[in-house]
Amino acid sequence: MSVQLGMPLPAAGDASAAGAPPPRPAGTPTGLWDRYGRRATDMRLSLTDKCNLRCTYCMPAEGLEWLSKQAVMTAEEIVRIVRIGVDALGVRELRLTGGEPLVRADLIDIIAAIRGEHPELPISMTTNGVGLDKKAAALKAAGLTRINVSLDSLHEETFAKLTRRPFLDRVLAGVDAAWAAGLGPVKLNAVLMRGINDAESPDLLAWALGRGYELRFIEQMPLDADHGWTRRNMITAAEIRELLSRDFVLSPDPRARDGAPAERFEVRRRDALSQDAAGPVLGTVGIIASVTEPFCADCRRTRITAEGKIMSCLFSREEFDLLGLLRQGASDAELAERWQDAMWVKPKAHGMDHTGLGAADFVQPDRSMSAIGG
Repeated sequence: MSVQLGMPLPAAGDASAAGAPPPRPAGTPTGLWDRYGRRATDMRLSLTDKCNLRCTYCMPAEGLEWLSKQAVMTAEEIVRIVRIGVDALGVRELRLTGGEPLVRADLIDIIAAIRGEHPELPISMTTNGVGLDKKAAALKAAGLTRINVSLDSLHEETFAKLTRRPFLDRVLAGVDAAWAAGLGPVKLNAVLMRGINDAESPDLLAWALGRGYELRFIEQMPLDADHGWTRRNMITAAEIRELLSRDFVLSPDPRARDGAPAERFEVRRRDALSQDAAGPVLGTVGIIASVTEPFCADCRRTRITAEGKIMSCLFSREEFDLLGLLRQGASDAELAERWQDAMWVKPKAHGMDHTGLGAADFVQPDRSMSAIGG
């Protein structure tokens, strides 16, 4: 069933102000469609807003005011929301996020419960890796499919400067434990900051390739709690490719991107004399260029925050309450209906109806990345 592209939004009336989105037009197909013809099948679900690092591109040094325990979804509520997404709305992939999901005491139980209901569902998790070495085997046994670990530097001083915590050894131990537990492919996420860790990028890639890990560089996005992001200071995707060209030759990965946020490249060693590619493909590297080379036209993600709010776009300034409706006794059908209505009004790009994080009308969301769930 097709969806008419670029349809105007229905009049919102008082619905949005009351925490409910305006209803979709009659005849809209079942599933998490939006008015631009995109269908969300990749669910990002935040388990907590808490984090034990204070990364400069995400959180202030003093941290944030955390949600109360009562405000955060319980394990049973999480499992129910996932069930609705998968069974009723066509979700095909689940990513558990934070904050830092490893700080939830019932993390293993949550994963085991989801796996018990959905034996074939790919379940991944994004983590900072602190404490992962102690839980990797249990995560795998519970049913986690694979893992993404944030790792911006291999140098203790640089790592501590970026995260405001001296935990590099613990993160590296977690990465190795994830690999040993079979949570592969282990993917590493690195944000490059100008003048801090950008020059380390070729060495970080060489280290990852040598261990069979998949590294993805991410452009810094305007999702920092301090609101200090500027387009001028960020390292662009073009600059990342140039930095890596010191040692490597990148060529487009022949595999289809298929809605993935990262553009993948095959990596070969650069011959020092001829400057041409030398030898076999060493592996792949991904670049997530949300700012300068956006991929919004093929976005397939839907997000649920730790307190059960639907966010249709990472940069959306509009959220719709799913958990409140659930706690009022709503049926699965009613919850699915609200979720679909919320996704129907998804903006075209970057929280707006046009692309451009550098546009004059772009307004940074109030939430930081840790409070949204990546």
